[in-house]
Amino acid sequence: MLVTQQEITKLKNFVFQLNFVKDSVVVVEGKRDSIALKKLGYTGKVLEFHRFGGMINFTDSVAKYKNLIILFDRDKKGRCLTGKIIQLLQRRTKLDLSYKRRLREITKGKIMFIEQLVCYESYLA
Repeated sequence: MLVTQQEITKLKNFVFQLNFVKDSVVVVEGKRDSIALKKLGYTGKVLEFHRFGGMINFTDSVAKYKNLIILFDRDKKGRCLTGKIIQLLQRRTKLDLSYKRRLREITKGKIMFIEQLVCYESYLA
């Protein structure tokens, strides 16, 4: 995959900003997504959706957080989960989808799945 210097700079800035968001937690679909974020340098709290055993358990558990940064995959399943979470949590907590959009812009759509971010690891070291 061809990676530009501009992508690397923007991705470093993305991770830096993500690390300094106060009172927030990042939500990803699974373990590989969580690992990919950590390898890029994210040091904050990450919740893995699939560890909650269903949508109801998830929504009841995460409603206590002030701000949820949703970083689900850009496939059909990820879009469907995002829609359901918005529907169930929009009045209970703040949902932030801006990081998901920025990630798509930074990678110019090359990254469909959060776990694919590990391909940037060597550039960010």
